[in-house]
Amino acid sequence: MSQLTQVLSRLTVAVLWLLHWLPLPALAVLGQGLGLVLYVVVAKRRRIVQVNFALCFPEMSARTRQRLVRAHFRMLGRSIVERGVLWWASAERLARLVQVEGADKVRGLLDAGQPVIMMAPHFVGLDAGGTALTMRFDLVSIYARQKNPVFDRWLLHGRSRFGDQLLLARDQGVRATIKAMRSGRPFYYLPDLNFRTRDAVFAPFFGVPAWTITGLSRLSRAAGAKVVSCKTRMLDAGRGYVVELSDPWPDFPSDDVQADTERMNREIEALVRQHPEQYHWVHRRFKTRPPGEPKYY
Repeated sequence: MSQLTQVLSRLTVAVLWLLHWLPLPALAVLGQGLGLVLYVVVAKRRRIVQVNFALCFPEMSARTRQRLVRAHFRMLGRSIVERGVLWWASAERLARLVQVEGADKVRGLLDAGQPVIMMAPHFVGLDAGGTALTMRFDLVSIYARQKNPVFDRWLLHGRSRFGDQLLLARDQGVRATIKAMRSGRPFYYLPDLNFRTRDAVFAPFFGVPAWTITGLSRLSRAAGAKVVSCKTRMLDAGRGYVVELSDPWPDFPSDDVQADTERMNREIEALVRQHPEQYHWVHRRFKTRPPGEPKYY
């Protein structure tokens, strides 16, 4: 990383630290403004979001999709500006800002000796949900090291500041994850990005074949774990966040990895349809294509 990038990164962290003292409604306004700036300036990401909405919501008019694209960038800006609250706010403040619904369901499973996987799709408020859950459970999760060491340090700090969290690198393997789940740690699992791996299949997502990792099926079977959906949504006007934990999925996993992966995508799709502007659409979800299909991005 160049010296200039390092200086700019530290300056960004300093600004986030200063901003975290503001009330959340004020941060929400600033974040939405930043999001609109990103919408105008970062044309490459705007194009990715537009393509994703066109693929996933063809039934919508072009005008409706464009409104959702702008709304998504406003939410994305909020997630950036409000990050400082997650990194430095007190536990008391965070408890007021982030509600968790359904934690008792997970606690009941754990108390019965049942391993649990929290399947958490990439909503823009994801880190707020993760922080709130670390205030209630000692989790195991996969940590992808960031290329920028300044941001890597603070992201790692934010995800481990409460409780006794176990963050595993991707190369530490399945065995350590299964062992942690069997010891009573819920697995906070984010399986819905287009990863470069052979442990994946094409499964429909909004009717479009999407290269999807099969880990949820394999890990739940290997650990004997129950799967619960975990969605974090932002509330309007900076009123905070809500984490929603579902009942355990019935009849999961099956003996068919392909069918399980397709079911996972259907479950994620149902959650996304509730708040389409809050999903992580800047990601090239459909980057990998089946043989012979044209590229979208």
